[in-house]
Amino acid sequence: MIKLGTGIVTSGDGQFNVAQLGSVAQTIALLKKEGRQIVLVSSGAVGLGRGRLGLHRDRLNDMVMRQACAAVGQSLLMHEYEKLFGAHGVDLAQVLLTEGDFVDRNRYSNLRQTMEALLKLGVLPIVNENDTVSTAELDYLNIRAGERIFSDNDRLAALVMSHIEADALVLLTDVDGLMQFGPSGSKGADAKVIPLVEEITAELKSLALGPSEGGRGGMLTKLDAAEIAMQAGGVAVIANGTKPDALAKIFAGEPTGTVFLSKTRMAGKRRWIAYAAGVRGRVIVNAGAREALTGGKASLLASGVVSIEGEFDAAEVVSIVDAEGLEFARGISDYSRGDTQGLIGNGSHAPSGAAAAGATGKRATVLVKRDNIVLLDRK
Repeated sequence: MIKLGTGIVTSGDGQFNVAQLGSVAQTIALLKKEGRQIVLVSSGAVGLGRGRLGLHRDRLNDMVMRQACAAVGQSLLMHEYEKLFGAHGVDLAQVLLTEGDFVDRNRYSNLRQTMEALLKLGVLPIVNENDTVSTAELDYLNIRAGERIFSDNDRLAALVMSHIEADALVLLTDVDGLMQFGPSGSKGADAKVIPLVEEITAELKSLALGPSEGGRGGMLTKLDAAEIAMQAGGVAVIANGTKPDALAKIFAGEPTGTVFLSKTRMAGKRRWIAYAAGVRGRVIVNAGAREALTGGKASLLASGVVSIEGEFDAAEVVSIVDAEGLEFARGISDYSRGDTQGLIGNGSHAPSGAAAAGATGKRATVLVKRDNIVLLDRK
């Protein structure tokens, strides 16, 4: 999975950067001839649309204007890629995705089947968010802005990588990698690239930069993407795509950028619950339930639930929250909101300990099975 940032795809004036992408296309073509299956996630549609329409960058602060630019830029982007890869005999397919392609389990399954079919045909899928309809779908799915599954192509690339179980995620940007600044704290000569990361910590995230100038993502979103790739058991690389030989060096095994190596692998369904599924409601639990879930292998029982928020149906993902409002887990609910409310009553007298011995009747009912619960690392 190779993701190209806006700063790689477009130049400062909103034009397709043919000179910069020529070596990328050549390397991808060579990799495909070697038998590797490649998926390209490309930013740049909004920037190309802005350039074609002659709009100032400040106009992109308006969501509707961004969507209009995306609508104009998508066809421009694919036209340029057709010319670029056509010279190497590589066939392309455009894949535009929205939140619903991940939230809905049927569409999620269909996405994998489609991607696998394209790869078997030898086609290079070019993936992007369908910006022109994504906001409307967010409203339809009742997903708030702060609960988005992806709001940038870094995370989108990681989610697709995780879903199709690709071996590697390469994020090409306009910086050399994750930087460790020197004593001065500046980006000058004393700043060095961190070559290898085996665990993404809070301290590491503090090194991340703010949003990039032309795109929506920044280094923090790339760390989030790398974390998803690591949970999928893959390798992630953040490297400087403005250097002509960067991609070739990565696949030749030469030290380039920051490499993220995985120590553990989360199962596919659990990755969907943790990263790709839309959260439809919140289940607030007492201290005993939190301890039972985090300290053992307990399911979530009705006896541990204090209250519920939001509307959700059975088989939808809910956020599991403690009394202080901290989300520490997510899970697939066996019941709808209405049925859950009937099982817990008003919740005001829920006994401490979701897995407490002797729980009987409704309050002993399993709301979320242990196999459908994923604990979240909130360090």
